[in-house]
Amino acid sequence: MALERGIKGGVWFSLIDKIYAERTLQLAWEQVQSNAGACGADCMTVAHFAKDSQTRLLAVKEHLTKGSYQPKPVRRVYIPKPGSSEKRPLGIPTVTDRIVQTAVKMVIEPIFEREFAEHSYGFRPGRSCRSALRRVEELLQGGLVHVVDVDIKGCFDSIPHQRLMELVGERIADGRVLVLIESMLKQGIMEQAGEMEPEERDEGTPQGGVISPLLANIYLNPLDHLISRSGIEMVRYADDMVMLCRDAQTAHSVLQTLREWMAQAGLELHAQKTKIVDMGQPRAHFDFLGYRFWHGKTSGRIRRVIRPKSLKKIRETLKPFMRRTSGQSMSAIAHLLRPRLAGFFNYFKHATASSLAEVDQWVRGRLRSILRKRAGHRGKGRGLDHHRWPNSYFVRLGVFNLEEARKLELMSLRVAANF
Repeated sequence: MALERGIKGGVWFSLIDKIYAERTLQLAWEQVQSNAGACGADCMTVAHFAKDSQTRLLAVKEHLTKGSYQPKPVRRVYIPKPGSSEKRPLGIPTVTDRIVQTAVKMVIEPIFEREFAEHSYGFRPGRSCRSALRRVEELLQGGLVHVVDVDIKGCFDSIPHQRLMELVGERIADGRVLVLIESMLKQGIMEQAGEMEPEERDEGTPQGGVISPLLANIYLNPLDHLISRSGIEMVRYADDMVMLCRDAQTAHSVLQTLREWMAQAGLELHAQKTKIVDMGQPRAHFDFLGYRFWHGKTSGRIRRVIRPKSLKKIRETLKPFMRRTSGQSMSAIAHLLRPRLAGFFNYFKHATASSLAEVDQWVRGRLRSILRKRAGHRGKGRGLDHHRWPNSYFVRLGVFNLEEARKLELMSLRVAANF
């Protein structure tokens, strides 16, 4: 009701009691529990917390009520970046800190959500990667083929705390909530070896935290509205963004505007990865949210294919289940592959048939190599193996087929359209 009526001056007071309310903490705990996830620096798992959750939640409530709550350091882990020798740093908060962050997010998100730009899709209620990708496709088809492909260098790790807190403070005046959010920003970092970085940091919202995406959206929201006022079409998902223009001159102009904004915001564009792409030219392409938008050489149409890094990632995910020395039956292997391939298809089903067929062929090739070794043949799969174990053999085994799943998806859409 308050959101609908509006608040005098647009500033919100007395929010801390909404955060430590038992109902809020219970809902936050249920969300953290359903998401599972790794343990933090204190090594407490979600399952361990669940054994005495009500007592623990009451203790959290007491600390928040008294203003004595102090987040523990986040546990630093590094995950591979597909197609790169670099690794992406994540900061894993403790289960307790994830609950508190979720409670804070539940209370403050609706306040800021009303002010976020229409073209911001990342980590927002009712929005998704699919919505962002669909919008990019619509704009390209509408003739906006001069694309500013933007890459912010270490965005989450570079956001200045002072400026971020000023933006949060424009809408939230509850000092205890502001102190709580700032304490989350300044959490120490526990490296895997047990070494802890200094507590005081003045920049960064570590990836892995529940509240980090919301804070990043708050920080980038002024940029969203700046670009909107200039009349440029933009699609942003967290720190991944593209700007689509009708001509090259406009694209160069908006890139200059972007550089100026980043400089005053304390952020930096990646010099090699930020570029202008003319999608009106054959073979032109840019990557966005796991897909590659590609201008075909012969068809002249802009199509969505699977980004090479995404292909490499799914192969690395599936390889451990398809080792040539695997002792499992082929049916058991097919059973293990199925949910992973189905999940991959659920996201990439809008890619071209040839992109999906490429993954199918690779999977069958790996499986034929296993069968070849078991038959006592050396080397990798050969041409005759396609006759020994044709595609229909893998269908009977129950191996998930991406290309066939795409055909069934299209068929169901056609049937639905006729009703």
